[in-house]
Amino acid sequence: MQFTEEELQEHIGKLEGWRLDKDKLVRKYMFNEYMKGIAFVDEVAAISEAFDHHPHITIDYKTVVLRLTADVEKLDLRQAREFNEAFEKNR
Repeated sequence: MQFTEEELQEHIGKLEGWRLDKDKLVRKYMFNEYMKGIAFVDEVAAISEAFDHHPHITIDYKTVVLRLTADVEKLDLRQAREFNEAFEKNR
């Protein structure tokens, strides 16, 4: 389901830390230890496999950036919420 621009901004506003960058849904996660970031990426991989929708992942020491690059739809928003839940467990 495609959202109108207004609906999309409303939904993204409810996702802590996420922002829209052109056609990408993006979030930067910061960790206090490198291995916590790596454990988080492992969970992101498992979540992504379950959704069969895989983000671009950038790891820069204690920072992990996720980018979902399809047209933003309900699937992306659900997946982003699950990534946030995984972050809360790993930080």
